[in-house]
Amino acid sequence: MELIRRFGGYLRKYRVYAVAAVACVMAEMVLELIIPLIMADLVDIGVATGDTAFIFRQGLWMCLCAVAAMVLGVGSARLAALCGNGLAAEIRKAEYAKVQSFSFANRDRFRTESLVTRLTGDVTTLQNAVVTGLRPGVRGPAMMVMSIFMGFLINPKLAIIFLVAAPVLAVMLWQIVTHVRPLYSVMQGAVDQVNRVVQENLTAVRIVKAYVRGDYENEKFETVNSQLCQVSTRSFATAVLNMPAMQFVMYGTILCILWIGGGMIQTGDLQVGKLTGFLSYVLQVLNSLMMISNVFLQLTRAGASAERIAEVLDEPLDLTDENARDVRVEHGSVRFDHVSFQYRAGAENFVLSDINLDIKAGETVGIIGGTGSSKSTLVQLIPRLYEATEGTVYVDGRPVQEYPLAHLRDAIAMVLQKNTLFSGSVKDNLRWGKADATDLEIAEACRIACVDEFIDRLDNGYDTDLGQGGVNVSGGQKQRLCIARAILKKPKVLILDDSTSAVDMVTEAKIRDGLAECLPDTTKIIIAQRISSVLHADKIVVLSDGRIDAIGDHWTLMETSKIYRDVYQSQQEGAGL
Repeated sequence: MELIRRFGGYLRKYRVYAVAAVACVMAEMVLELIIPLIMADLVDIGVATGDTAFIFRQGLWMCLCAVAAMVLGVGSARLAALCGNGLAAEIRKAEYAKVQSFSFANRDRFRTESLVTRLTGDVTTLQNAVVTGLRPGVRGPAMMVMSIFMGFLINPKLAIIFLVAAPVLAVMLWQIVTHVRPLYSVMQGAVDQVNRVVQENLTAVRIVKAYVRGDYENEKFETVNSQLCQVSTRSFATAVLNMPAMQFVMYGTILCILWIGGGMIQTGDLQVGKLTGFLSYVLQVLNSLMMISNVFLQLTRAGASAERIAEVLDEPLDLTDENARDVRVEHGSVRFDHVSFQYRAGAENFVLSDINLDIKAGETVGIIGGTGSSKSTLVQLIPRLYEATEGTVYVDGRPVQEYPLAHLRDAIAMVLQKNTLFSGSVKDNLRWGKADATDLEIAEACRIACVDEFIDRLDNGYDTDLGQGGVNVSGGQKQRLCIARAILKKPKVLILDDSTSAVDMVTEAKIRDGLAECLPDTTKIIIAQRISSVLHADKIVVLSDGRIDAIGDHWTLMETSKIYRDVYQSQQEGAGL
């Protein structure tokens, strides 16, 4: 019930449709309840007396009621569809907005394929529950109550059979729902696994083909697909038991009514027309129970999906603006004060331990270290992609928590280790850095990032469609486009996370000189594997196992840091700077 109330709040904009749909269902139900009464009079009065005019008149009324009920039924279905589709749109919007507000830590708690399923399949399940369940959900209980009431009006003795049949069917349906509910949750988890395999295969299709692993991927898909098939079969095999249960009770009830009602007709206690009308109400009661059972099954599946959606919506945000003030980043100095970090609270070890680092505004700082030394994690604390577990990160002398998140991240341009381009043209991707950038600004940023060296070779220049993920450009070209996008922001702090690894050293030097020329006051933090990439930095930070091993310029580190000296010598074997 809590989930129903919660998700019902998303219907606020569409409550007019919901109310109108319910009104149509109620009016349709009233008309269908009147039809058996008209039919009873038609038999007991018209047929019994041979009054042809009365028969035609009553028949006409029955036809009019049937047509009106049909029109109302179509109207209720259309209104329910508008209501259900609107509900789904609002939930998707809320869920997507929540995912957009996730920090990296929040995001790490959900698999990508699971989030995709929760945004699509689970929301569609809720949508279908409203579209196909609103009418029977309202009509079933109301029709059952009114039909039983009308049955008692016709013959109280026969109506007592309802009081026996309804509880029997209710118990049987409850047992079915109880067993099928956990299966639906397992089934949605199996859908996640199928989506995971499909997503991985489509994303890494070039690697799969390069290593000739198509057969292995087919086997992996077959495994998860079989698991989904098995759990779906168990779920639906249990769910469809409601039909045999319904038919068992329905036919048993009809037999009892015909047996008892036939005896009453023989003794003169009941007329044939009354029995006919009573049987109509019996069928309506039993159909109502069937509708209720189907709604229960829909709600059971929708409940499993709603719980999965609620997990996303209820995920507590690690990063909020609750301590933010109306302040702005003016210069771009950065300071780490005894900062430690771990991905999960309570983990045995810290990924970063007791980091103390002072970066002045306008400085160029290189960060170097072995694989797994947490270089990327360190810089991700500056724009609050992660939150420091211990200690404080300062920008312009203020804790980063005092800046509004949107402004802090807008003041910091970050080219991540994994370069990402979006579907659309080159120009569309570049304007992620500045939405209103002019063509001159775009051209200047591309000149600095050396994009101008290859842009003319693309089919349509800046209007070339990059395809999903930038499949039309090489790794080095993708890196340069991402750097140009960051330059367009004119940031106070520019972070390059190993973002020139795929370009040659000459091009890298051009980019470095261009950055120094166009962004002289911008603080630049460069993470690199090649010492040549950070050789000319104002200072270089050497990380080892999440700790700062040494800080200094190239010549100082050559004398004081064994790690730096070993890296330098290994890279110089057979070549010179």
